[in-house]
Amino acid sequence: MSASPPIVEMRGVVKRFGDLVALDGADLVVQEREIHALIGENGAGKSTLMNVLYGLYRPDAGTIRLRGQEVRLRSPRDAIASGIGMIHQHFMLIPPLTVAENVVLGDERSGPMLGERRLAARVRELEDRFHISVDPETKVEDLPLGLQQRVEILKVLYRGSELLIFDEPTAVLTPQEVDELFVIVRQLRDEGKTVIFITHKLREVFAVTDRITVLRDGRNAGNLLTKATNASEIARLMVGRDLKPPAARTPVQSSGTALEIRGLQAKSDRGAEALKGIDLTVNAGEILGIAGVSGNGQSELAECILGLHEPTAGTILIGGADIAHDDPKRTRERGVAYVPEDRRAEGLVLAFTVADNFILGKQDHAPFSHRGVLDSDVISANGDRLAKEFDVRPPNARAIVGNLSGGNQQKVVLGRELSEQPKLIVVNQPTRGLDIGSTEYVWERLLEQRARGCAVLLVSSELDEIRALSDRIAVMFEGRLVATLPAAEATEERLGLLMAGHTEGAPA
Repeated sequence: MSASPPIVEMRGVVKRFGDLVALDGADLVVQEREIHALIGENGAGKSTLMNVLYGLYRPDAGTIRLRGQEVRLRSPRDAIASGIGMIHQHFMLIPPLTVAENVVLGDERSGPMLGERRLAARVRELEDRFHISVDPETKVEDLPLGLQQRVEILKVLYRGSELLIFDEPTAVLTPQEVDELFVIVRQLRDEGKTVIFITHKLREVFAVTDRITVLRDGRNAGNLLTKATNASEIARLMVGRDLKPPAARTPVQSSGTALEIRGLQAKSDRGAEALKGIDLTVNAGEILGIAGVSGNGQSELAECILGLHEPTAGTILIGGADIAHDDPKRTRERGVAYVPEDRRAEGLVLAFTVADNFILGKQDHAPFSHRGVLDSDVISANGDRLAKEFDVRPPNARAIVGNLSGGNQQKVVLGRELSEQPKLIVVNQPTRGLDIGSTEYVWERLLEQRARGCAVLLVSSELDEIRALSDRIAVMFEGRLVATLPAAEATEERLGLLMAGHTEGAPA
């Protein structure tokens, strides 16, 4: 009796965008009822290959077979009809509609007239079968991101998908939401579904997948059995070299306190108390890590320092001056740089070129403008220099920044902020959504800033990052700093307890 054919077999797939070859003969073979990791650096071709499989892109060469039969997928409609569903990294939901309405939206089988009760009942059937819990009658805009993702999963299940593609599904999730997602993914496999899991986080690969395909520069770099490999082998296949361990933190001669915050209070955008009396100091030549589950006031803290969020009480001292109520421009003039949490929404103008993004915030003064007129030659030369210095790929300052990978977009933000030699840099989730090679690059740059005497306030929900980079670690919970301790004393277990609000083990 012959073995059944793979559910997906892609061979020799080529996809070009002008002069850019995104896929250069890539292969992918996925067996039924497995969780298959598709991994690689940003720009390796992972999402492009899956967009070909989902019918969003038509390949320039190559074949696609589903259960042994060659197919031509000309649109997502063809993919959906073939049993393929895709959960995108950036959710495609209508916020004012309910969960049930979003699940059935665009599915012609629903008919023009479906009552709310009937919609909710259909969604509950799926929830019960796949153990996915979310209230069908709640509006999507009232759900946290983790629950919004569940709505996206229910959408593809409602359409009868047998193969589910998850594109970087954990990029916007808290650690707890990631664990909950893994439970759902395993349940999908156990119920007979097949999952392709696009990621670049090795911890996730080992936590949830069965087999691995590694892409590098649009080609296959390796095909592995998860239980028979290790992190070093995967990392080497992804980046083509052995990764360097983070540089040891050597003592830096501090020139004094760079940032002092006392009694800082602020409300969230919804009017709730976000900061409840924050006291902290950051010294020159020090990285102070702020650990905590997202949503506990970290973003409001960073934005208050930059003048992007108005505090209700307290002081923020830089060089002896209280900047608590300064605007962002004045704050930057005092030597404060900022890498925001969402580089696409807050750090870049995606329709602008790389060169233009390098001068954002500096475009109204020399050498980039004279009497209100931009100097395009100076802007281009500056862009070429920084693109090379900060290893932006491709090193083309005239490229549209929205077309770059996430890692290269972050390099543009870092290049702009660090090129001014700041006294204090506030970085919020600096490696969120980045591959291991780009993460290594960001870490090196932050440690360089520390070494030259810059103060760094590092906000991150990644404990590995906090522990690798920080000299001291402060933990936030529900708008308060519950503990500040030397990095050497900050075990993962201790930090995890503090992040959950357990302060019994906090230092006195």
